[in-house]
Amino acid sequence: MSNSVARLRGERLARSTKPFVTRGSRMPRCPQCRLEQSYCMCAWRPRVPARAGVCLLMHDIEALKPSNTGWLIADVVADNSAFSWSRVEVDERLLALLDDPQWQPYIIFPAEYAAPERVVETVAPASGKRPLFILLDATWTEARKMFRKSPYLDRFPVLSLTPEQHSRYRLRRSTRDEHLCTAEVAALCLELAGDSRAAEALDAYLDVFSERYLGFKRSLPLDEQSAAHQRLRPFVA
Repeated sequence: MSNSVARLRGERLARSTKPFVTRGSRMPRCPQCRLEQSYCMCAWRPRVPARAGVCLLMHDIEALKPSNTGWLIADVVADNSAFSWSRVEVDERLLALLDDPQWQPYIIFPAEYAAPERVVETVAPASGKRPLFILLDATWTEARKMFRKSPYLDRFPVLSLTPEQHSRYRLRRSTRDEHLCTAEVAALCLELAGDSRAAEALDAYLDVFSERYLGFKRSLPLDEQSAAHQRLRPFVA
């Protein structure tokens, strides 16, 4: 299974005119999970089936950020795609995916920003189709702009989520507790689609990633017997 976010990251780096520099960028990292080598979690990648597909539409440098959770989704969901978003041009591969008759695309976004007739709260694709969840992977300000300025998405229903809990994501700050990170949103979508085991695996994978990422930042010892690791263990081949 390929990781489309890793592919997109490589494409973005190839066209960069200067290095992408972030805090801790000089530290040797695993090229796959992008964690510091001694905190690498590649051996903990889940192996679970999922009927649904996920398409990540990513703002410019999102795929380059070590704290990005889109790559976790692409590790868990076999049918994963990732594309860079641009206001002026659209990747032809994205348009081909959206037109593929096997998929029923859903845009994941809050109902308050969409016309009422587009909003749905359940996943019920037409007979013979599989749900394809389109996630706008960006900061909240960027995501609102992407939603407004992507007319090729206007023909699809908007799936509005109503999470019952606040975000557990601790690697970046948000001004609103109800703003979930991309992996948390994807897990909710998978649950709605009936892919409950994949949803649980993704949630557990996110918790292990967060624990290891923060452990490295705070110079904490790695504990593979932690509650987060034990929760993920049943999903690891």
